[in-house]
Order: sequence, then C-alpha cells, then structure tokens
Amino acid sequence: MDKVYLVTTEEIGWKKFEEISSGGTKIVLSDDVVEKITACRDYLDHRLENKDEIIYGINTGFGSLCDTVISDKNLGLLQKNLVMSHACGVGEEVPEELTRLMLLLKIQSLSYGHSGVQVATVKRLVELYNNDILPVVYTYGSLGASGDLAPLAHMSLPLLGMGDVNVKGMRKKASEVMKEMGWDPIELKSKEGLALLNGTQFMSAYGVYLCLRVFKLSCLADIIAALSLDAFDGRIEPFHELIQRIRPHQGQLVTARRIRWLLEGSELIGRSKAHIQDPYSFRCIPQVHGASKDSINYVAYVFRNEINAVTDNPTIFPEEDLIISAGNFHGQPLALALDNLAIAMSEMGNISERRTYQLVSGTRGLPPFLVANPGLNSGFMIPQYTAASMVSHNKQLCTPSSVDSIESSQGQEDHVSMGANAAIKAYQVMLNLERILAIELYNAAQALEFRHPVRTSPFLERFLEEYRKQVSFVKDDKVMYRDIALSVKFLQDVKLDLPEDLLVMRDYSPEDMR
Repeated sequence: MDKVYLVTTEEIGWKKFEEISSGGTKIVLSDDVVEKITACRDYLDHRLENKDEIIYGINTGFGSLCDTVISDKNLGLLQKNLVMSHACGVGEEVPEELTRLMLLLKIQSLSYGHSGVQVATVKRLVELYNNDILPVVYTYGSLGASGDLAPLAHMSLPLLGMGDVNVKGMRKKASEVMKEMGWDPIELKSKEGLALLNGTQFMSAYGVYLCLRVFKLSCLADIIAALSLDAFDGRIEPFHELIQRIRPHQGQLVTARRIRWLLEGSELIGRSKAHIQDPYSFRCIPQVHGASKDSINYVAYVFRNEINAVTDNPTIFPEEDLIISAGNFHGQPLALALDNLAIAMSEMGNISERRTYQLVSGTRGLPPFLVANPGLNSGFMIPQYTAASMVSHNKQLCTPSSVDSIESSQGQEDHVSMGANAAIKAYQVMLNLERILAIELYNAAQALEFRHPVRTSPFLERFLEEYRKQVSFVKDDKVMYRDIALSVKFLQDVKLDLPEDLLVMRDYSPEDMR
C-alpha cells in the first residue's frame, strides 16, 4: 500500500523529505493548504478588479517588457505564452529522479499560499507526481536568477497538454497521456505562468538530491578509509579524541569518532607498528573528511531552507494586502552552496585516490599492484589511473559558477547566479566521487586479503563479507571494469548499520546552523 504525504504549510526536515522522495508515497493537499491557495487566488482576482492598478507580471509583460500593460482579456493568454516561449531547454534530459523532485518542490512552494495560483493547477502537478507522469526537462537553459525559467517551462508544458512526458520508461506526448487520463488542459489565469516558471526548483532538485546522496557517500568514505587504513597497516593515534578536542571542528570530531568506532576490535589496528607515521592521506582523514562534512552541513542548511521557501515573483501577501515584486527567485544562495558542495565532494575523492595509490605502491608488506605475481600480472595498476582521471576531472569541474554572471533581458536582469550550471557540475562531481570511492573499496578489499589470517574489526569484516558476495578476490589478471561497476552498485545499494549517534543525517542537521 502506498504511503501518503499530506502537504501542509509546516517545515519539512531532511529525514521526512528523504522518506517522501524515496518512492511509493502519494501526495495529498491538506485542507489548510487548499484554503490558503484559494484565499490567495481570490485576493488576486479582487485586486485585479481595480482596472487602473498595474502589477508586474500579472497585467504587464516580463523582464525588460515590464512597462508594457496587458489588457484584461489577454491575461490568461499572457501566461500561456510565457510557458510556451520559455520552453527553450537543450542538451540531455534531466534524470527522472530529479524531475520528480522538481514537481515535489514546486508543489510544496506553491502550497504556502503566496503565489496566486488556482487550486486546480497545483492539483494537476500532484496528479502528475502521483501517477509518475514525469515531464521531459532538458539540462541547459537556466541562468539561475529570474527563476529556472527554461527547465520549469518544460516541467509546466504538460499542464497545458504540451511537451513530452516519461511514463514507465516510455516517452510520450503529453497530449496523448492527458487523453488517456481523461484530463483537460489547465486554463491558466493571471500570474500562474510566472508562479510556475519563477522559482528555484531546478537548482533545488539537484541540491536536495545531491545532499541525500552525499550524506551516505560521506559515511561510506569513512568506512572505506577505515578499511584502507587497516589494509595499509596504519596507526590509530591520529584519531585519538584528545587530538580532535584541541581543534574542535564538528566534522573533524565526527570523523575521528566514527573511524575509532569502525575499527573497534580490529586485530590489525591494535598490533605494534614498525613505522612511526602514516602519509597524510591516512593520518589526516579527520581533518580532510571533516572539512568536507562541515561544508556539507552548510549546504544542507541552505537547501533545508529552500525546500520550505516561496521563490516565485511577484509574491502575494493577502493578509497584509500587499503584492511585492522582489527577487526570491535569485539562486545566489544555492549557487554558492553548490560550488561549495562540489569542492567538498571533490576533496573526498582526491584523498581517496591518494589512499588507493598508497595501497598499490608495494610498501608496508603489500605486493606491488596488489597481486601475488606482479610483472606477469599488472594487477590493480590501472584502476588507480581511472580514479586519478576522475579526480582531475573533478578539479576542473570545481571552477566556481557562482562568480560568473551575464546580462540578459536587455539589462533588466543584469546579475545572474549561474546556479543551474553549478548544480549540473556538482552532479557530475558526485557521480565521479562515487566511482572513486568504489575503486578505493576494490583496492582495500584486495589488500586486506594479504593480511590474513590477521583480521580487521567485526563491523568491517561484515561489510567486506557483503561486498565479496558481489566482487571476488583477484588472483590473476582479469577484465576489471565489471568489478568496478559492481563496486559502484554495491555502494548504491548497501544499507548502513551504524549506531544512531554515528548516522549521517545527525552529522548534518541544519539546526546546528541556526
């Protein structure tokens, strides 16, 4: 049976949002939300009865055409034309899991009763979401400032019976699907096109998705680092609580505590060492992983706020008798956060590849390239190359988008955030990070086989046991790309069985930023 999420005007936290967006949940608008949407629409209709009042985007043109007044009889056509003319996206299709999030975020934003839409418009968005009818949206077209105009136009076209949708993996014309569902096109009223197109739901969908993915990847980075530390015969002293207390960054404290817990009971970590120090990629795990955690915490705070925000324009305040044209659609907070997130993820990948490099270096009693007969076998030589190529790519992707801008709309929109580009780049960095960590796991699991019969911790042994069900020990050279792909799939599917105080969501609670 499907779960039900009752849309209210209360804030949504990360755990609730993950539960809603993970699938199998139907959306229902609460009575309070319907009442607020209706009251806002009624207020706007009443204001428009004053024929002499000029309100931007409602009875005027858009952008630099803001001084062009539109007659009453054309207000609906104005909004329809807006949606059609702005659907200019190009490039690859946005992944379905992200367009689904765009719908959810737009529904939530419109439900606060400050956007002037009809209830029927929001309900149609809900019907699209609940029936998994996902608009085809394209990657490029948003400057991340006057809203994610082009992507949101594509998201909105099916409301008008236009554009394309994906249904159960099949691409269809929206008009055909609407006929199958018995739906009539929505007749947009004044302001509605702007309410749909102004907003940050493209950037926000990427940011929310990335946060949910990186919460887990950050935890996996610690688990895999602990495996590598034991495989490399590393030392536990750099993770001592006293070291962290005298430099008490939250991420550093959390990382060291987690590593200590992960390695509890390890025979390898507890035995005497011939070497005095480990390389930085092992010794500085708390500082490097921790700094990324602190950045992720900041990003989670930004997107937690955005999930619960109204970002279209103009904004309507019925109780205060105000309609204000302002700039909540500007994506600068998101652009800065997404650039920060890309750097944080890139650095987790950077240090991960360095640990992989150390594991194949033929030191600390491990065979060169982690095979028993190096020379005849190249072993794990090239997986490290693959990781290094993605690390370098991530560095290039981390050139910030948020410092860029370009003038548009004849100078009316003279500063833009480029947050959509920041989102697209950060998404690619996340995919690369996942693959880099998978390659480190592939190497660490191989290296630990050469430490037998001495064992790592009970937790890590169980983790390896699950991994070995998918990827086996490499005795002699073989085709390895399949193993790498299976390692990536393992990281995507594995459930993290950690104590509550070490779980990921607790690390990044936005309340810490308030």
